[in-house]
Amino acid sequence: MDPETRGLARSVRRFLEDVVHSAAADAEADAPQIADVVSAHLGVPAAQVPVVREEVPDHQFVDLDTALALLAEAGGGEEVVGVGGGEQRGHHGFSDLLAGQFARFGLGAVDRVNLPTGPDSTRRAVGFGVRLLRWDGHPLAVLQRRAHLHSSYPSGAEVAGAQEEVVAAFIAEVRRLMVERSVLRGQVLSFSGSPFEHHSNSGITFLRRPAVAAEDVVLPEGSLERIARHVVGVGAHAGRLAGAGQHLKRGVLLYGPPGTGKTLTVRHLVGRAEGSTVVLLSGQALGLVTVAAHLARAMQPAIVVLEDCDLVAEDRGVHPGERPLLFQLLDAMDGLDGDADVAFLLTTNRVDLLERALAQRPGRVDLAVEVPLPDEPARRALFRLYARGLPVSGAVLDEAAARTAGVTASFAKELLRRAVLVAAEAGHEVGDDDVRAALDELLSDAEALTRSLLGSAGG
Repeated sequence: MDPETRGLARSVRRFLEDVVHSAAADAEADAPQIADVVSAHLGVPAAQVPVVREEVPDHQFVDLDTALALLAEAGGGEEVVGVGGGEQRGHHGFSDLLAGQFARFGLGAVDRVNLPTGPDSTRRAVGFGVRLLRWDGHPLAVLQRRAHLHSSYPSGAEVAGAQEEVVAAFIAEVRRLMVERSVLRGQVLSFSGSPFEHHSNSGITFLRRPAVAAEDVVLPEGSLERIARHVVGVGAHAGRLAGAGQHLKRGVLLYGPPGTGKTLTVRHLVGRAEGSTVVLLSGQALGLVTVAAHLARAMQPAIVVLEDCDLVAEDRGVHPGERPLLFQLLDAMDGLDGDADVAFLLTTNRVDLLERALAQRPGRVDLAVEVPLPDEPARRALFRLYARGLPVSGAVLDEAAARTAGVTASFAKELLRRAVLVAAEAGHEVGDDDVRAALDELLSDAEALTRSLLGSAGG
């Protein structure tokens, strides 16, 4: 191609690019902006209306979506429109989007997110979008957003309306419905994430309510009944207690060596407390006890389970000078009124650590029950429990109970599992000799660390 032709081709290409860019700019200028759509819905210039922001924890975002959808349906329906602008829009409030002070935001696709509403169910919620609805005859525009790492704003809703008193009343109704129709009510929940990580302090996992029969919990005689009366019985007779001027909020402490059945007892109580909202906290999530207490108060009757509290008895937060996390727990317990039907169920392997702290704040725990190493009758019951359905004799189980002073429920469970494994490797059905072989193995010097890890006294 000669130079003259090449120059002409470049000129034509630049001309066509200019035409395309100009057409795109004209189209963008002519395209409806989110402010135009909201203005048309409200009947007044959107840039002039007040906007009120209502923040919600991430774990209640699905409740927000549910409440807004219910109010929209009651008002005759809604239109949900998306906002263009990619990640940039996440750094602006609704007022900024409507005013166009920093940039003009056109329409886009509505962002939606699937959120759990139970162990086996989800809800497709609006993750970022504007709901155009009417409430009590008044048009309102609601920007609903779920926080994410690329957003400067927390989860929540921003409500725009011409009359501030209408907006305030609408938000109050949203709050009421979020509690009344919450998907968290009556569920068994565990918190995930660290309380010190951005946006992760309120992730929730829905769990199936466990089914552990009372006969599967081997404790000293009368212990389980006392614990259940305090945790479950108070809720069952809440009306009578309140009528007699008695407080409903209570704290129960289960203490004893590892592997003795504290967690199994908790599982039995959770399964028995049908209809109660249960929040399980352990490990790093213990730092979320304040969030859990607020949730429990809103969703009562409720139980807050804090496992292995000794792990935080002397643990401080991330900032120098912060109080131990245990005292944050005690503050959360203090923050609930006495008539709150909330039980705090604590477990610990180191009661000595907890006792010092609890003695400084008396009255937080109403019942402390030891879950000790099983005595010989209890060991016989445990071996029979875990041998259920196996073709072994009661005599060999009694023999095992007599030889295993100081072992835990975890040891008993492992003994029967190992007996089945011994039989499987030998190629025959499990029998008494396999139980004896497994017991000899577990009691040998070579298994000292194993016994210790199973919680047995003296290794």
